Amino acid sequence: MQIKAVNGKGHMNLTEKTVESRQVFDGEMLHVFKDTIELPSGAPATREYVKHINAVAVVPLTDDGKVIMERQFRYPVGRTVFEIPAGKLDEPDEDTLEAAKRELHEETGITADEWICMGDFCPAPAYCDEVITLYLARGLHSGEQNLDSDEFLEVEKVSFEELIADIMSGKITDGKTMAALLKAQNLI
Repeated sequence: MQIKAVNGKGHMNLTEKTVESRQVFDGEMLHVFKDTIELPSGAPATREYVKHINAVAVVPLTDDGKVIMERQFRYPVGRTVFEIPAGKLDEPDEDTLEAAKRELHEETGITADEWICMGDFCPAPAYCDEVITLYLARGLHSGEQNLDSDEFLEVEKVSFEELIADIMSGKITDGKTMAALLKAQNLI
């Protein structure tokens, strides 16, 4: 294998070009496509991928350094997952900050005075176009949850240090939660 030094110049073109796109499944939340593409070499190939409406996730940090976390059963992995509050956008062009405020309030009853965007996270770019925009929320105020009828979750406060240890030990396995907490660590 030849390893190329990266100096910002002279990168090869890695772009794959769409020749034909065909939708093979159209669900309520997920839309599956099978595309014929042209590789950078000019050779043909296929790509199967999922289109998703995008999402937001929030690290709600209390004044005493604790994070509001959720336990929620996640059907695809068949177990309860420990994660930060998150949810999908209601519309493709919905403002991500407004979506983050809505999701935090609906799931936990919390509102926040300060919102810091920590950037985007691509959870599975090999087969899904989903982008999750990550936020840090501070200056928290408690209120009433307003869960969707199909949403069941437990909310708890955990120290930031304990969560970082749980990431490093493998107790926390949710990708968006790991990325958001590790990013937030540099901001607090």
